[in-house]
Amino acid sequence: MLRRLTMKALQKVSKFLSDYTSIVVIAIAVVTFLVPNLMAWVNQMLFVDPVSNKFTCQSIIIGIIMFSMGLTLTTQDFKILAQRPFDICVGAIAQYLIMPFLAFGISKALNLPDGIALGLILVGCCPGGVSSNIMSYLCGGDVAFSVGMTTVSTLLSPFMTPLLVSLLASGTHVSIKALPMFVSIIETVIFPVAVGFLLNYLLGKKKAFAEAQKVMPGIAVLGLAFVVGGVVSSQGSKFFTSGVVIFAAVLLHNGLGYLLGYGAGKLVGMDTAKKRTISIEVGMQNAGLATNLATTTAQFASTPESAIICAVSCTWHSISGTLLAGAFALKDKMAAKKAEEAAETKTA
Repeated sequence: MLRRLTMKALQKVSKFLSDYTSIVVIAIAVVTFLVPNLMAWVNQMLFVDPVSNKFTCQSIIIGIIMFSMGLTLTTQDFKILAQRPFDICVGAIAQYLIMPFLAFGISKALNLPDGIALGLILVGCCPGGVSSNIMSYLCGGDVAFSVGMTTVSTLLSPFMTPLLVSLLASGTHVSIKALPMFVSIIETVIFPVAVGFLLNYLLGKKKAFAEAQKVMPGIAVLGLAFVVGGVVSSQGSKFFTSGVVIFAAVLLHNGLGYLLGYGAGKLVGMDTAKKRTISIEVGMQNAGLATNLATTTAQFASTPESAIICAVSCTWHSISGTLLAGAFALKDKMAAKKAEEAAETKTA
């Protein structure tokens, strides 16, 4: 009885955290900015892997977030992907064309310093974030399509992220090697997702496991907040000394990502639900992963400022995604109300 009540309480907390993701992330960021030592533990180094990447507490947190995503995946999701190759193909192409090259273009247009430009390009080259699935659900998007896009972009990330960063950042004075980034993504993304999927496949029908799954969204939100907190702890003092240009770059990158993602869906004739989904999926990057790569991958050690723009992106994507999902939902509500009033007028 006590166990059941505890589980119900945890599920309520998880739902609260999911409903107020942006508020939780901002709250942790603000408190950490005021008390930096509060989240210093996130950056504690645990060990160094064979390719010289630092494995920190943050790496573990990213792994937990990706594990929570893996727990939502079923064989049915992969069947859906197999049945909708065109949609997923368009989504993957949009993901790895729009955001990386948009980041590159904004970096040049705003004449960003090398380290900051590298951070923005890194964010653009990362796969879609787990929170985009939640946002797609909230705004009446196509959730299966969202999960499919996130899954495929994540599976492609060990190859696409290092490749695109190496290509687009070649003009900076930083030498980018693909192998350390590839290994880091395998360690913190692919492996946890695979373990989560395997557990869901083996235990998904058990009631206790299904109950425990409902707690994971809240854990993922806390994980995201801790990742942001960790970067604010180490880089927060530099946020405002780096200038308004960082915030302008993040706003432009994210906002244009939403717009161009929606445009890509419209271009190939997707319905409203899919257009909303691809918009959110393209615009909301896994900036938490970018932050982890910027602070733990060996070659980024010479450009610690790249983590600053990753951290700002991590925070802002959660806020803007929530706002956009709310705007889409409000539009549907107003349309439904207008249709209801029209029906009543016609009847009268």
